[in-house]
Amino acid sequence: MNSFTSEQSASRENTFLMALLLSMWGPLATGFAVIMSNSTTQLSDFIRRSVELIALFVSWWLFRYINRNKDISRLKKAKMELITGISVSVALFSSGLIMLILAFSRTTDFEPGGNVYPGLVIAVLGLITNTWFWRRYTKLNLEQYSSIIDSQSQLYRAKAFVDLCVIVALATVSIIPAHPVAWYTDLLGSVILAFYLLWSSFRAAQKALLIFSASGRGNISRDECQK
Repeated sequence: MNSFTSEQSASRENTFLMALLLSMWGPLATGFAVIMSNSTTQLSDFIRRSVELIALFVSWWLFRYINRNKDISRLKKAKMELITGISVSVALFSSGLIMLILAFSRTTDFEPGGNVYPGLVIAVLGLITNTWFWRRYTKLNLEQYSSIIDSQSQLYRAKAFVDLCVIVALATVSIIPAHPVAWYTDLLGSVILAFYLLWSSFRAAQKALLIFSASGRGNISRDECQK
């Protein structure tokens, strides 16, 4: 990770902290929404938010540690950046795998329904928030590249897409809960989310390993990081 000025470091740390604090309410709110409804997509969303919160905490702590210990070796920096990238990849993979298993386990004798409105509201707020952080991290990364910031941009892009899928699935269930379309939409929503998260996990791990490998050869270019 390149060295930042004190202003740049403060700006990025504040963004990390704000993202972490806002993410803390997600598992609690979606957990309540799961109790109020009977939706596979919503239960998957609760699991996803819980796992991602752990990855966000790890990323925030490591970014803060690196920025406050300027004298650490290049190799240690590279290892810590790799840990951040892999933690994001593991969070995405775990969420995707759990979603896929849960979706297929509910293919029989399951009817979506209940009060999905709390979850729908949470998903809409999540889409707005996650899209803002995605754009924010992307902007910060364009100013000066950082593999940790880049991993957060990837994570929030995935989170925004997932929220959009959750909104579509829950809106369908709320409008026509007894129609077969609601069942297929709820199930399909979970499957789409699962495969997207698994793909995002692979891309995050691939990029983290690329950057770690390149760090041993000298400074990595922005173009190489975007591969």
